[in-house]
Amino acid sequence: MTLHEAIEQVLVKSNKSLSAKDIATILNKNSWYTKKNGSQIASSQIGARVKNYPHLFSKIDGLINLKSKTGILPKKAVKKLNKVSANRVLSNSNLFMKVLMSQKNFKPIKESEINIPDKPGLYCIRIKNIKALSSNFTKILHERNHNIIYIGLASKSLKKRFLGQELRAKGHGTFFRSLGAVLGYRPETGSLVGMRNQNNYKFSKANEQKIISWINTNLIINWVAVETHLSETESKLLNAYSPLLNIAGNPGKLNEVIDLRNECKRIARGIK
Repeated sequence: MTLHEAIEQVLVKSNKSLSAKDIATILNKNSWYTKKNGSQIASSQIGARVKNYPHLFSKIDGLINLKSKTGILPKKAVKKLNKVSANRVLSNSNLFMKVLMSQKNFKPIKESEINIPDKPGLYCIRIKNIKALSSNFTKILHERNHNIIYIGLASKSLKKRFLGQELRAKGHGTFFRSLGAVLGYRPETGSLVGMRNQNNYKFSKANEQKIISWINTNLIINWVAVETHLSETESKLLNAYSPLLNIAGNPGKLNEVIDLRNECKRIARGIK
């Protein structure tokens, strides 16, 4: 990764303007870019690189940001306005996907949860060791040649949807319900009887804590805060990776996951 690409990733991930010193500190910490001589990246180096790429970055009152958050645009301007707009949208989407899916950006949940923002965005969940799942699911991930188990979007808040619902069972997280079923947990019998929604089963509090403990031990996460083209970008990613536990919109959805979820629904509905 080049230095200007690393700066792009920092700005996308931060979703705010940063000083050259802030960017240098982040890069020295996460090692997305390292100098050949192994020395620390200086803020002056960040400033010089930003100055050399005026089509990518803007600097106002000492703070650096992506120009229109469009990523790398063609050097030759496209004559027709509609073509320019299309290229910007494509570049924007590709940049966000690159930042989201880069394995270097994934961290354990305990390290990351305090930084998950109260903003819309996309998120991805990987498993550290695919052998932590049953042999059948391990085999499938091995065949797909990745460790991605879920990709999703938060239309309003990553903090509430991604962290709260999907990772901490505070609400109706699709991922959390699927993962619990795959790990062998089942909801309490008849717990959905009389409820308006007959699909959003829950596990007991004790089992929720066991699932959360498993999540903390076995999973790593990443996200990008972005407000536009969420559905389109999610769809591209689902088609590209076929994550293990995604069902809706996933060309590689697994009948075994669907069957396990349906079993949980039947138990929660009190159906024998």
